[in-house]
Amino acid sequence: MAKNNPFTFLQQTRQEVAKVTWPTRRETAVTTVMVFIMVAIASIFFLVADQLMAEGVKLLLGLGF
Repeated sequence: MAKNNPFTFLQQTRQEVAKVTWPTRRETAVTTVMVFIMVAIASIFFLVADQLMAEGVKLLLGLGF
């Protein structure tokens, strides 16, 4: 593998960064909101699943009242 000097490396890095399509502020905000919504939905799902499994184990082991 050929070694590049630091100047060449920085030039190539700048060229690659210039090719990146950066999201707009609105796209970033929408994506952030969607992540929070999905986290809320997932946490509710796992809360309900955990409660159902806990009740099932209690009934299976005869610990339910």
